Amino acid sequence: MALNATLHSLEIQLSDSDRGVYQALAFRVAQHPSETRDYLVTRVLAYCLEYTQGLAFSRGGLAEPDEPALTIRDLSGTLTNWIEVGLPEAARLHKAAKSAARVVVYPHRDPGAWLARIRSEAIHRMDRIEIYAIDRELIAALVARLSRRMRFDCVSSERHLYLSFDDGTIDGSIARLHLSDAV
Repeated sequence: MALNATLHSLEIQLSDSDRGVYQALAFRVAQHPSETRDYLVTRVLAYCLEYTQGLAFSRGGLAEPDEPALTIRDLSGTLTNWIEVGLPEAARLHKAAKSAARVVVYPHRDPGAWLARIRSEAIHRMDRIEIYAIDRELIAALVARLSRRMRFDCVSSERHLYLSFDDGTIDGSIARLHLSDAV
């Protein structure tokens, strides 16, 4: 028998002073049975960090391997932002760079070996792909707090995240990485 996805209901008060985005978010996100908690948490944080009009989770999540974790489409439905979570293969990044004006990757694990491997690959507009690595300790702390219903404040300021809960705050940095840099 196939396992069902686990639904998580989230209420997040978003304050992103870097982009001037202040929004109360309330959404449900499905965790596919094969999806790790690190991946799910990174996907939720990427949603917060990329939040704008037209942002959406992919229709099938991990069940739709040809779709990115998140997309942003303009009012005409044209894909403008391809947002990956994880450590995508070079061919996938190449396809993404040809499909959308902006490509962003949020690794859910240490990206060191991945970066070293894909830097030698042919990727369309490689120098324009944005990579944001969220502090591994922040990811682990949020995974430890993960529940089916969550409410917290998410503040982003100067590439630093602060997540405030009723019983405390966790925080961590966001590092901008580049495919064209040496490891």
